[in-house]
Amino acid sequence: MNDLKLTPADLIEFMKQNAVPGEILHLSVPTPTVETAAQAVKTTPERIVKSILFLVDQNPVLAISCGLAHVDRRAIAHRYQVSRKRVKLAGPEPVLHITGYDVGALPPFGHLVPLPTLLDQRVLEHPFVYAGGGAENALVRLNPQDILRVSRAQVIDLQQSLPSDTNDRIAGQHPDEPLID
Repeated sequence: MNDLKLTPADLIEFMKQNAVPGEILHLSVPTPTVETAAQAVKTTPERIVKSILFLVDQNPVLAISCGLAHVDRRAIAHRYQVSRKRVKLAGPEPVLHITGYDVGALPPFGHLVPLPTLLDQRVLEHPFVYAGGGAENALVRLNPQDILRVSRAQVIDLQQSLPSDTNDRIAGQHPDEPLID
């Protein structure tokens, strides 16, 4: 098992080596969630980028999405042509072992090894975003085009879609009533 834990200093070094302009913000509060990160840097949740590690048939895949949107495992399963059940959210120990960073501090790049990366198309709509900065109280401010370039991500739609049954309801039907087949 790998015991190497990376820090914001490692992320800064990676950014220098890969010509990634950006700024590490060391904050006075931890930012474990999108909401707390947005509050800490006084921005909207949509400008907070989350990096989430999944295991697809035990192989790591990094999904990068923004804001409070849920990453839909079906999109990842479709991309890798596997069933949704073969796409698992990595737990804290595998995240640290594979990336070198803790959950909640995970940057979009600069991990122990390069990871296959999927980037939600909405991330690219912003001129700049904030992402995990390598520690619970650090964020990195950068251009999403640099995330795309350095991670060599595939751009796809990762956001969870609305349940397919929402259009199947009869007008006036109470939402808790069963759907008509």
